[in-house]
Amino acid sequence: MKATTQELKVTARMQPGIITLSGFLGDDTRPLNEIVADDAATLARLERSAEEIAQRMQYFTDESWNTYLGGVLLDDKYQVETEVYRGKLPCPYVHPGVFRKAITRLTNSANGISVAWTALSIHLIAEHGFFEGRGSAFRLDPEILVKALWD
Repeated sequence: MKATTQELKVTARMQPGIITLSGFLGDDTRPLNEIVADDAATLARLERSAEEIAQRMQYFTDESWNTYLGGVLLDDKYQVETEVYRGKLPCPYVHPGVFRKAITRLTNSANGISVAWTALSIHLIAEHGFFEGRGSAFRLDPEILVKALWD
């Protein structure tokens, strides 16, 4: 499927050096709509929605946000820590608002899976179904993410 003019503009904003140093697409050469569609197919197979995943990520971020002592153990198996940095980032889809620079790291002690995300990652997943491109610094493979958040 051919990319729309809007998708081309969004893809241009996702390139390295525009919003973030490394960009959002990594070494993924697929068109943006294909990246989103492939991840949506994975979510359908896993019987999870992007909104449900984003809500779970937000829960862990919120719970760890004010634990200035490093991290917190949640639900007896999730070690979670959020580091806050200076600055804010806009959405490459030109959604209103900006997102604080913060990285949440979660380790599921039951299966050993660790993942990390940003406040912007949560927004991109919830509002756009975008988990970033393969090879991106903050790519969240939906299958691994679901295992980290629920298994």
